[in-house]
Amino acid sequence: MKLSQVVTTAVSAVLVVSLLGCASIIDGGRKTVNIKSQPSGAKATVYDKKGVEVATGQTPALFPLKRSGGYFTGAKYRIVIEKEGYKNAEVEVKSTINGWYFGNFVFGGLLGLLIIDPATGAMWTLSPKDVDKVLDAGNAAITKEAGGMVVMLRQDVPFDLVRSLQPLTSAN
Repeated sequence: MKLSQVVTTAVSAVLVVSLLGCASIIDGGRKTVNIKSQPSGAKATVYDKKGVEVATGQTPALFPLKRSGGYFTGAKYRIVIEKEGYKNAEVEVKSTINGWYFGNFVFGGLLGLLIIDPATGAMWTLSPKDVDKVLDAGNAAITKEAGGMVVMLRQDVPFDLVRSLQPLTSAN
């Protein structure tokens, strides 16, 4: 075997191995989700599909998130944006199939298609990757001095305050 044939074979082998997981090579790693709010300075909390808090920050914020929720399973997140005086807003960010994953049909073969990209999460991308949420002003509230009273819709009461709600009774 000539030296040129050995070099050609070695280069071909390296090229094939490097393309085994097409999406992993072209578009691998975590994806950053950009979260903005109007007004800015709101608290943004990211929860995974099990409801576990995975990140928190103040808008504008960048959150590097995993794309995979397991082998052949995409990730799913719920982002809660809250600021005093405004209604809480929620946004769902979920995995969608990465277009580069289909490059495995041409370059990566079965190894990239069935093992590498699904195992690394590179077969997924997150959508939306940019969130810009306009927060609505909070509902009208009536406050009385000396102990105070706030009137609001039940659905707007923060979860941690639900247990302290008091029913109003009418005085006949």
